[in-house]
Amino acid sequence: MKIAYNHLVRHINENPSLKEISDCLFQLGHEHEVEGNIFNMEFTPNRGDCLSIQGLLRDLAVFYTIKSNQKIYNEKLDKLDIDFENLSQDICPNISFLKIEIDKIPNEYKGCLKNYFLDLNLNKNNFFTDVSNYLSYETGQPTHCYDSSKVNGRLVFNELDLNQEFETLLDKKINLTHKNSVFLIDDEVVNLAGVVGGKSTSCSSQTKTVLVECAFFKPEAIIGKSLKYDIQSEASHKFERFVDPSCHEAVIRRFINIVSKHTNIKDMSFISYTFRQNNPVKISVNVNKINQIIGTDISENQYLDYLSKLGFTTNNNWITVPSFRGDIKTQNDLAEEIARSIGYNNIMKSELMIPKSKILNNSCIENKLRYFLLDNGFYEVINSPFVGTGSNVSIKVDNPLDSNKEFLRSNITDSLIENLVFNERRQKDSIKLFEISDVYISKNNQIIKSRRLGIIASGIAGHNYEDFSKKINKKYLTKIFQKALPNEDFEFQVLNRDSLNTKIKNEIIGSEVDIVNFSPAVLKYKENSKSPESFKEYLPISDLPYSMRDLSFSIKDYTKLKVLEGLILDFDDELLKDVFIFDYFNNDKNSEIKIGFRFVFQSTDSTITETQVNNIISVIINLTKDIKGITIPGLN
Repeated sequence: MKIAYNHLVRHINENPSLKEISDCLFQLGHEHEVEGNIFNMEFTPNRGDCLSIQGLLRDLAVFYTIKSNQKIYNEKLDKLDIDFENLSQDICPNISFLKIEIDKIPNEYKGCLKNYFLDLNLNKNNFFTDVSNYLSYETGQPTHCYDSSKVNGRLVFNELDLNQEFETLLDKKINLTHKNSVFLIDDEVVNLAGVVGGKSTSCSSQTKTVLVECAFFKPEAIIGKSLKYDIQSEASHKFERFVDPSCHEAVIRRFINIVSKHTNIKDMSFISYTFRQNNPVKISVNVNKINQIIGTDISENQYLDYLSKLGFTTNNNWITVPSFRGDIKTQNDLAEEIARSIGYNNIMKSELMIPKSKILNNSCIENKLRYFLLDNGFYEVINSPFVGTGSNVSIKVDNPLDSNKEFLRSNITDSLIENLVFNERRQKDSIKLFEISDVYISKNNQIIKSRRLGIIASGIAGHNYEDFSKKINKKYLTKIFQKALPNEDFEFQVLNRDSLNTKIKNEIIGSEVDIVNFSPAVLKYKENSKSPESFKEYLPISDLPYSMRDLSFSIKDYTKLKVLEGLILDFDDELLKDVFIFDYFNNDKNSEIKIGFRFVFQSTDSTITETQVNNIISVIINLTKDIKGITIPGLN
């Protein structure tokens, strides 16, 4: 959301600079960028109350004295006679209507309305819609304007299971399906509640009599509607995040005031409906609890003073949460308000005392399993929990972000098979992968979640002279697990390749098991994984073909083995992606060592050529020629 510095500072007595306000906003937890004199704000979803000038000023009251420049109409209003029926009072517990008729439509705007369009570089629509949009910017409360002459018949609000076409005031036709909260006239939808109004009752540049709707909608009824119908709606953005259910009359009176500054009002009337009382949230005063949570030592007076500046009231040891703060429910929420008011950087560090737990934690077992698998050459993968196909136990997502992935996965193995095929198609000859994740199934109309470990492997055992000739199979994997985790019963299976559309014939070995099935003995595993400081830097996987070359060496002097090994393994070239020992033979009778190195070359930009490979191999050969006691059979 964009908010102009000038629109904020005119309400602040201290007249702070743009940077001073920016620093305060960051302390309060409001991420933003400054573009000229504009704050480009990013608010967390729970802070819908800040999506306005008024909302930000309420938070800035922690640091500054706020003055109210928002004049409202204070005279008595006639009662509006309107034919309205609310059939979904739980979704819309509060709603107000204003009918206002003006003498003429203003040609130019002035005051705050003029500055709104000028400072934010916005396009105008029509007079009443422009006033409505500005009010939403100023107060955070969206309003909707109907051309009163087009509202003929009973106006009904209801949540209905629909399947009908609806033309929005933006001239966009959408097909309303499933449940939607709507306003209707004679069974025709005239407003998708909280999202966008309809073309049939929209205001125009000729509208002189308007019916203004000011409502509170249950956020759950609005969430996802703008995304579903691909409508960019400022109103839905605010209604989804909670608006103040108690501000309607003040907003309406502000609407009247702005209109009266631009033209003569001929007639107006107002009515407000309250179908459900909004009982304020009350939390007991407990400064000791707050100090315990955030590690401070503030007094009760300081505590209440901070809350008072933020709009909270206190009576008889109870703190009443203001109606615009729908996110405040517990002492923890109050603690957050105090912490950001003080500033997290101003809270002194204290030693965190964590009691030693005797309860076996699944996360501890998970970490031990990770270390074990990493130590044995496995790579961890993280896959999406959503998949494109499901089974009879799969759970279908009602509103998937990706239409090609509309099921929650019921197993890990299917995802690991996709990972394996991906690597095989990129010429990887030793693949050992694992994943620890949640899976979901539907059983007896209930959703069952379980934490599982999935393992998959195929190809050669490893890139060293001991494992290079070994193929990964059930026996190989079982031996690894029995050696380090003797008390765990792993059942490895040979997975079917027939449907994978790949020419590779290596066996695929897999296993999938619930984390809860592991015994506490797993915790005894002593990891030997490398420290993070020694990890290799991540490099992107190339889709281009690779080339391999082998070099064999004969060594008469045992002391030269480490010299040769270090020289080759440390050799650096951007095209040399991997080098490892694939063959080793120690002939004690002749006091001779035979050792073979395999070099893997690959480019990320273009297909590697034979000339490029030969040039690098030549450099390596020349380097080894200088080591006495080492020969290359066939070259020396």
